[in-house]
Amino acid sequence: MAGPLEGIRIVEFAGIGPGPFCGMMLADHGAEVIRIDRASGSRGGTTPLSTKDVLARGRKSIAINLKSEEGVALARKLCASADGIIEGFRPGVMERLGLGPEELLEDNPKLVYGRMTGWGQTGPYSQAAGHDINYIALAGALAHFGRKGEKPTPPINMVGDFGGGGMMLAFGMSSALLNVARGGEGQVIDCAMTDGTAALMGMIHGMKNMGVWSEELGANMLDTAAHYYDTYETSDGKFVSIGSIEPQFYAELRRLAGLEEDAAFDAQQDRAAWPDLKAKLEALFKGKTQAEWNAIMEHTDVCYAPVLTMSEAVVHPHNVARETFVEIAGDMQPAPAPRYSGTKTETPAPAPLPGDDSDEILGSLDMDAAEIAALRDAGTVA
Repeated sequence: MAGPLEGIRIVEFAGIGPGPFCGMMLADHGAEVIRIDRASGSRGGTTPLSTKDVLARGRKSIAINLKSEEGVALARKLCASADGIIEGFRPGVMERLGLGPEELLEDNPKLVYGRMTGWGQTGPYSQAAGHDINYIALAGALAHFGRKGEKPTPPINMVGDFGGGGMMLAFGMSSALLNVARGGEGQVIDCAMTDGTAALMGMIHGMKNMGVWSEELGANMLDTAAHYYDTYETSDGKFVSIGSIEPQFYAELRRLAGLEEDAAFDAQQDRAAWPDLKAKLEALFKGKTQAEWNAIMEHTDVCYAPVLTMSEAVVHPHNVARETFVEIAGDMQPAPAPRYSGTKTETPAPAPLPGDDSDEILGSLDMDAAEIAALRDAGTVA
């Protein structure tokens, strides 16, 4: 893989969700990411057995039996050759395996040891099970996703797993790797989805502190209360999105929607008027199909876009022009992002199956064919 992280080796202990997403981000941007899969064939709790798994693309895989002393020793040797590792187990699991920070940083003082958890390595919740919905709830984010009069709605698992989790760890790994490159020592990154989600809420906390954000659900400009910042159904059962916040964009909305003569829309920021204005827009947008509204509002300063499904997004002309999606082994996937002017990324390889690259990886550790065969015969690798 080409990219700005070319030459960086990352060892990823197989997991689900945010850990693999972090690995995907690093691999997409040029790092060599080696996933340690289980050699037993029992995958419980780790990445799916499918080359179609987007989060597992661009990797190499070695299958190691971490229940054996030989397997743990092999994993330590592999980590000693790496610039960083990613693990997403509950606090204490890696220590019990003999693969905790104390051991691995002793082997490799320059190692960046990335730890991905929901609650963090410390705190009263640290040993409890959880998922995205729980982490964003405790972080104070979930309470603010939803409409007035309805219960909080989880935004699938974008915020905790991927925004506050995997992406935050990818940023932390890159920052710590940069510190090492500038002469610093290796270190442990305690990446908790609760912490990351709280950081993502920084702007909203700022608005609350300034007195311009209500903790009441669905009562603010950005959480569906405002008529000029919401989605609207069209006559064909599809939806469009409107984000006409600034006065000039709001004026463009009124012009193209034929609302310039309706004085009620003069009071853009009158919160008491928002429900009635929203009802008018709901009726208005129901009068045309999504395609008809596209013809009127696309490529203008309304701050408008059709609401697309994944399948529709892949073929939209803007996304096609920017090559936002790429075909990998017959399946459309998001392309690596962001982009660079001087270190162009490549199309990622499909996800490997467990152990696909065991021989190649062992060879990179200066093991010969006889040593590799002995590890296979002993069940240490598969």
